[in-house]
Amino acid sequence: MDRKILNKNKNVIARVFTLIFFLFFIGIIARLSYLCMTDKIDGINLKKFASNRNTTKEVLYALRGNIYDANSNILAQTINSYTLIAYLDEERSKNSSKPLHVVDKELTAEKLSTVLDMSKEDILNILNKENVYQVEFGAKAKGLTELQKEEIEKLKLPGIDFITTHKRYYPNNTFLSYIIGYTKTNEDGNMYGEMGIEKQYNDEMTGTNGYVEYEKDLNGYKFPNANEIRKEKVDGKDIYLTIDSNIQMTLEKVVDEAMTNSSSDWMIAVVMDAKTGKILGSATSPTFNPNIKDIDNYLNPLVSYTYEPGSIMKTYSYMAALENNPSLNIDEATCMTGTYEVGDDVIRDWNRTGWGEISYSQGYLQSSNTCASRLTKDYLTKEQLREFYKKMGFGSLTNIDLPSEYKGKINFKYEVEVLNAAFGQGITTTTAQQLKALSAFANDGSLLTPYVVDKVVNHETGEVMYQAEPKKEENVVSINTINKMKDLMYYVVNNEPGMSTGYMYKLDGYNLIGKTSTAQLVNPSTGKYYDGNYDYITSFGGMFPKDNPEVILYVLFQRSKDSQVLYDSVKTIVKDTAKYLKIFGDTPEVSKEVTKYTIENYLNKNVDDVKQSLDNVGAKYVFIGDGNVVVDQYPEKGIITNTKQKLFLFTNEKEKIIPDLYNYSKKEAMIVLDKLGIKYEINTEGYVQEQSIAPGTVINDETVILN
Repeated sequence: MDRKILNKNKNVIARVFTLIFFLFFIGIIARLSYLCMTDKIDGINLKKFASNRNTTKEVLYALRGNIYDANSNILAQTINSYTLIAYLDEERSKNSSKPLHVVDKELTAEKLSTVLDMSKEDILNILNKENVYQVEFGAKAKGLTELQKEEIEKLKLPGIDFITTHKRYYPNNTFLSYIIGYTKTNEDGNMYGEMGIEKQYNDEMTGTNGYVEYEKDLNGYKFPNANEIRKEKVDGKDIYLTIDSNIQMTLEKVVDEAMTNSSSDWMIAVVMDAKTGKILGSATSPTFNPNIKDIDNYLNPLVSYTYEPGSIMKTYSYMAALENNPSLNIDEATCMTGTYEVGDDVIRDWNRTGWGEISYSQGYLQSSNTCASRLTKDYLTKEQLREFYKKMGFGSLTNIDLPSEYKGKINFKYEVEVLNAAFGQGITTTTAQQLKALSAFANDGSLLTPYVVDKVVNHETGEVMYQAEPKKEENVVSINTINKMKDLMYYVVNNEPGMSTGYMYKLDGYNLIGKTSTAQLVNPSTGKYYDGNYDYITSFGGMFPKDNPEVILYVLFQRSKDSQVLYDSVKTIVKDTAKYLKIFGDTPEVSKEVTKYTIENYLNKNVDDVKQSLDNVGAKYVFIGDGNVVVDQYPEKGIITNTKQKLFLFTNEKEKIIPDLYNYSKKEAMIVLDKLGIKYEINTEGYVQEQSIAPGTVINDETVILN
C-alpha cells in the first residue's frame, strides 16, 4: 500500500515538473516571438540601440569665410589651433613596441614647462592624477599655435598628443579692429561674430557643417568596405571690404602719433570715396586686438558714438536758410556778433567778443555762433530746421553695413534749443551721419549711403554672390545752395590768417574745402557742460578737390591738448591719400606694388638662405640678433601677408642684446621684446622715439628696458 502511494506521489511530482518545463518553454517561445515582432523592449528601441553601438557619426566642420581688404589682402582667417593632452593609462601602450602613455612624469613636466607658460610643479600635479585615461592642461595649453606645437613635438615625449580645432586669426592685430570685429565659439564648437563685419555678415561666413556616418567594430575602427553616409560641409563665403589697406595704414599711423602727441581721450579718422560712398579707411584710438580681445569699449566709434557735433552743423543750418529763402543773399545780409540774448539765456561767440557787425558769409568763415543763431531766428522756423536736418540724414540710421548703428537725436523744442541746434549744440550725431551729409557736396545735392563691404564671394568657386553698388538718394539740396556752400567751405580753409577758422589746414594745390568744429562736452551726471580748458570735441570735416571732390574725410578728437595735432593729422591724410590715389597729376608715384605671399617655416634655416627667399617675393623683414640660424619668427608659418607687412626673424645669438626699437610701433616693440624674453615698460601709445638702454647693450634676465 505504501509502495502504491509512493509511486503515485512520484507521478504527480513528475507531472508538475513537466508542466512547469512546458510552461517555461512556452514562455520562451512567446518571448522570442514578441521580440521578433516588436522593435521596442522596456521602452528601448532595439534597432536604434544596436545602431548606436555599431555606428559612429563625425562632424565635418565648415571653415568660416575669410575677410579681405579691397586689394585682396587677408584681414581675418581661420587657422588650426591645438590643445595639448597627455595619455596616462598604461593600457594604451599594451602590445605596442613603443610607449604610448606618459612614462616619466617628472621629465615630461620639466620639458613641457620650457614651452608652456606653466611651472613644472603645476604640470606635474596634472600628470599625477589617478584613475584617468587622459588629461588636459587648462587654458594655458589651449589655442596653441603651429609653432608651439612644433616646439613640443621636438621634445619627443611619449604620451603627449594634440586635439586639433580651429580658431579665428587676425594677422594685423589692432589694424581696423572695430570694422572687422571678432568672433567667439559656442558650446558646439562653432564660431559666431560678436562685432563689426564678423557679426554683420555672420550668416554668410558661417557655412554649413557636414558629417560622415559609418559602422565600426568593437575596437572603434571602421569596418573594411563598409558603407558610409556622407554629407559634405559647405565652407562660409568670403567678404571683401572697401577698405584699402594702404590708406588704412596712413590713418592708423596718423592716429597713433596724434594720440601720443595730444593726449586725447579718443580719436577717429575716416576717409570715404566721395563718388561711391565706399569707406576707404577708418582708424580709431583706443583700439583693441581681436586675437586676444583686450577690449574695454564695445561700441564702434564710427557708428555707435553719438556726440554734439558743434560748428559743422552751421553748414546745414545755413543751407536750410538758403533753401527756404531763395532771395536771401548772405554776402550782403549782416548779423551782430559777440552775444545774443534769448530770453534768460545768452548765446556767445567762441572768442567771447565777436567781430562786430559782419555779413552772414563772414560769420560762417569765422564760425560765429551768434550769426548762425540769428540766421535761424530770422529766416527759419523750428520745423524747417528740423526737417532739413532730417533730409540730410541726421536723426536716422545711415544704413551703413555695420551693426549697432545709433541714430543720434535732433530733438529741439524751445527757442533757445532751436538756436543752439543751429550751431550743433544740444543735438547729437554720429561720424557715419556726417560722412553721408558731406557726400551731398560731391554729388550735386544727392546723398550717398556709406558702406564697407564691396562683395561676397563663394570660397570654393569664386562666384560673386553679392556685389555692392553705390546707393544714391534723391536730390535733397539744390545745386545753387551746394555751390554757394562749397565756396564758403573753400574760404574756411584757403584764407589769410585770422580771416577764417580753418586757415591752418591750407595745402597749396590740393583745393581742400571743409568746416571746423569745437563742441563742448556734456557731463552725463549733471547734464551741464564741462568748463575745463580741454573739455571739447574738436573736428574737421572736408573733401578735395573742391570742384569735383573725390575724397571725403572726417577727423575728430576728444579733449585734445594740442590743436596743432589736428591740423597736422588732416594735412598728412590729405597728402598721402591724394598721392596714393593719384588725384593730382604732379603727385609723386605711389610706392612699389603691394603683393601677397604665404609665410613659410624659416626655423633652423640659414639666415642668408632665408634672406634670399624673402627677397625673391619682395618681403619686408627684420632680423633680430647676429646669429647665422633662425630660431624663432613672427608671424608664424602659413599666414598670408603682404610685402608691406613686417616679418620678424630671430637668430641664435648667445647673449641677450637690446635691439634698436626706434620708430617701432608699440605693438612691434612688444612682439620683439616678448620673443627675446626682455622685461619692459612701454608708456607710449604711438611709435617708440627713445629707449632707456642703448641698442647693442648686453643685459641679464633682470634688466628692464623703458620706452
